Amino acid sequence: MATVKQTFFQECEEQLAELEAGLLAIERGEAEPDTVNAVFRAVHSIKGGAGAFSLEELVQFAHVFETTLDHLRTGALEPSADVLGVMLRAADLLADLVVAARDGLAVDGERSDVLVAELNALSPGGAADAEAEEDDMSDFSFTPVTVAFDFSDSAADAGRSFTVSFKPKPELYAKGNETALVLRELERLGQMEIICDASDLPLLGELDPEGAYLEWAIKLTTEKGEDAIREVFEFVEWDCSLSIQADDAETGSTDDALAALLRSIQADETVVPVALPDAAPPPAIEEPDPSAAAAKTGAARNEPGAAAPQTIRADLERVDRLIDLVGELVINQAMLSQRVIEAGHVPGSAVAIGLDELEQLTREIQECVMAIRAQAVKSVFQRMPRLVREVAGMTGKSVRLITDGEGTEVDKTVIDRLTDPLTHMIRNAIDHGLEKPEVRVAAGKPAEGVVRLSAMHRSGRIVIEVADDGAGIDRQRVKALAAGKGLIAADAPLTDEEIDNLIFLPGFSTASEVSNISGRGVGMDVVKRSIQSLGGRLSIASRPGKGSTFTMSLPLTLAVLDGMVVTVADQTLVVPLTAIIETLQPKAADVHGLGGSARVIAIRDAFTPLVDIGRELDFRSAATDPLAGVAILVETEGGRRSALLVDTIQGQRQVVIKSLESNYRHVPGIAAATILGDGRVALILDVDAVIANSQSDVTNLEPVLAAAG
Repeated sequence: MATVKQTFFQECEEQLAELEAGLLAIERGEAEPDTVNAVFRAVHSIKGGAGAFSLEELVQFAHVFETTLDHLRTGALEPSADVLGVMLRAADLLADLVVAARDGLAVDGERSDVLVAELNALSPGGAADAEAEEDDMSDFSFTPVTVAFDFSDSAADAGRSFTVSFKPKPELYAKGNETALVLRELERLGQMEIICDASDLPLLGELDPEGAYLEWAIKLTTEKGEDAIREVFEFVEWDCSLSIQADDAETGSTDDALAALLRSIQADETVVPVALPDAAPPPAIEEPDPSAAAAKTGAARNEPGAAAPQTIRADLERVDRLIDLVGELVINQAMLSQRVIEAGHVPGSAVAIGLDELEQLTREIQECVMAIRAQAVKSVFQRMPRLVREVAGMTGKSVRLITDGEGTEVDKTVIDRLTDPLTHMIRNAIDHGLEKPEVRVAAGKPAEGVVRLSAMHRSGRIVIEVADDGAGIDRQRVKALAAGKGLIAADAPLTDEEIDNLIFLPGFSTASEVSNISGRGVGMDVVKRSIQSLGGRLSIASRPGKGSTFTMSLPLTLAVLDGMVVTVADQTLVVPLTAIIETLQPKAADVHGLGGSARVIAIRDAFTPLVDIGRELDFRSAATDPLAGVAILVETEGGRRSALLVDTIQGQRQVVIKSLESNYRHVPGIAAATILGDGRVALILDVDAVIANSQSDVTNLEPVLAAAG
């Protein structure tokens, strides 16, 4: 049961995400029947699962929430802004109740009471409906229940009588459902009498433990209608044979069957299976119509071509362990290749061919395992519309969020750490980027501002952009504020890009006053550190009056990368292949000095800074001869190009990333480490950091070169 309960809470996360997404879609005016029904089903599913585990507080609140949503579904309640505001707060409380039930925490009862009152007030009948709902739930018991047989003559006469024939299929039990819970729910509708038909039960030696042999014939007297009865079977109706018929005045046949069962029990203390007598056969069992099922679920379950993809739930620690083992496999495969080369085997030999096949198989296994951890960024993007709504309300701005590329996949480790940076960036875009509606109108813009959140794959990395159509960065004000805080010198000559990057300095803020959103100098510096800790980069592009775009570039995975292995001052380094454009042998006519020790190289009719990696990383004190080395043309995430000067290139390899910071400490210019085929540790170069550190040697290169002709 603990495993089933854990699965229930995992499914609750999915249902809560669907609930919030649906409510936000309705708020945007997309109140389609499918959307409203999806929202209702999400709460209904949480309520149903919570009832199976006796989570009383969760069931009680979900029941009230479900009732209000039912009014919305039937059209009795209009989806106004006030109504959806209450429902969104109710969704938050429902999520908190799920967490509390999962972790065994206490829930603020006063908060629940307030929201229950607000939800009840939304009902067309107001307090009267609320009181009726409380009466409906007053008999809701959460203790284990066994089916009781009532043969007394004091059966309630009030209400209509129904004969229910219910026979589970094996699929019902395979999905973790239980007939006792179904019958308990049915019992709450009114007076119930049951006959269990066990005539199909085989001998013990022939019994299939996963089979279904019992059938129940139920006489139910209730004031509720047939719809209420069918609702009880909603979770199992496709996994059982079900028939519900309203009884006429002649109900003696059912009573006779019950009396026969009573006599058999009194005659023998052993309860014997009793089938319904021939005089009163059970109602015809109706098989579910496959076409009706398809219409309700949106997919034809009985058609193989329309079958939903099968999935399994795996513990994340097991997946991480599998990835670690695959990483070790890649390392050992590289070591084996090194040993084969040292042994002198020629490329065409049987050993070398077999090793090539092993390498291809290893890479394919690694890609498949990485795909297991890959998740769409949709799980993060779905949280942002609610954030935009709340921040827009707090700032008094009209904001529309546009998302693109929600299906873009990235490693789960990256997904888990994306929420906080994105939250900061979107809050910043609304609070600082977008203008007030009256200011936008005066500037000839629509009163409603637009924030665009997009994700895409580019050069083996994932690129996420947060763009707004606001006023852009006021660079004069940013520079003045930074100088006033002592972050830069007042007369410091800065380019537009350097001024834009001042907002990433710790303690910097453009907010004029402290609010619930900003003004404390904490935000974008934290965002930058978070992105850098993932091996990513954050850049800004801003146009005054047009808006700003913040671009995050992140690795698809934090486990394996393709790199170029190079040698610098007898040290082995790995340059990420995604940053490399081309390699070349420098020529004397192409290399030029530029003030002091700075040098540039002419590549394709353009001058590019030449960065000596050996000096930048303090592997050597003197500059090396560029003609004796190899230049690797690389491009940063911001689009800036530089040529990295190394001694030799060993070749291209796939390497396993090992965190240097967690195992040693942060080293400037180094992103991580890896283990090579010969067992040595090699450092993975942080291309952007190395180029950024070398920029002080080559400042404002373009004007100098232009003046030189």
